Amino acid sequence: MATIKDVAARAGVSISTVSHVLNHTRRVSEEATRNVLEAVSALNYAPNSVARSLKVNRTRTLGLLVTASTNPFFAEVVKGVEDYAFSQGYSLILCNTENQFERQRHYLRMLMEKRVDGLLVMCTDLDEAIQELMRSYQHVPQVVMDWGGSSDFANVINDNARNGAYLAARYLLQMGHRHIACISGQLHKATTQLRLDGVRDALAELDLSLADDLIFEGDYESQSGFDAMQQILALPQRPTAVFAFDDPMAMGALCAAHLAGVKVPDDLSIMGYDDTELARFTSPPLTTINHPKAELGKTAVELLMARIRNKELATESLTVKPELVVRQSVAAPRR
Repeated sequence: MATIKDVAARAGVSISTVSHVLNHTRRVSEEATRNVLEAVSALNYAPNSVARSLKVNRTRTLGLLVTASTNPFFAEVVKGVEDYAFSQGYSLILCNTENQFERQRHYLRMLMEKRVDGLLVMCTDLDEAIQELMRSYQHVPQVVMDWGGSSDFANVINDNARNGAYLAARYLLQMGHRHIACISGQLHKATTQLRLDGVRDALAELDLSLADDLIFEGDYESQSGFDAMQQILALPQRPTAVFAFDDPMAMGALCAAHLAGVKVPDDLSIMGYDDTELARFTSPPLTTINHPKAELGKTAVELLMARIRNKELATESLTVKPELVVRQSVAAPRR
């Protein structure tokens, strides 16, 4: 394997000149720069990133903890993070935690051992134990995404879940629906409760309320949406609309309705949340709430970069703006 000495010898320059060319730390003549780059290419030279990071105390690497990278919403945010990080010359280490504390703790420690320059955490909830562990690493800049809380040690980007759910429920009400069922996420999750509050806010404007027996607990995955819809279709008095708290559950609900011979939206309207890429390609295309995923990822990296450059910056909380996306899975109820 070629060394920096080999590059210097082939280019006919000093080792320090090679270092300046590769690290852009000092102006080098065009001829010397060209000779160094030609030598690097000819020798297939790869700098020792570990040694360099120890010297400059920077690895140009970011860590990302995500609840489930297979979930379409998380996957699209991860793409936004990775694209922007790459454009800024940073590599990304992705860790899929499945919302399990032991995995979260393991990956956090691993990322700290690898001396990442900054940490991104994307999840719907952070329990106190993992918050305390993150706080113990607060010397490393951190940004938390998609979490309805605040923090004294990390920047936080809130998903505005209450407002997003309010927009969804208000649209269903404007279309004439009064008997609305919800397929929620896990009821112990803060995000789920915020979305339920948003539904209740919209109903309250018409002096209506959300009955407990119209809340069907899911887990933000397609199978739970399918199972919940089967329960809904078996009700003696079927609701005219179903609001699923994310697109995968809405897609599961669409599938269950189709297999039962229920036409959407003629017989039953279905609303999703997140506006994932696949929402445009369901049958019918899914009416949903857009959660700006690429913007979320880009903003998170921008915040993190700012903290990396200046660790004295105060932490702050930002809130994204959800928007209604009208497609073809919602219609006025039949009289």
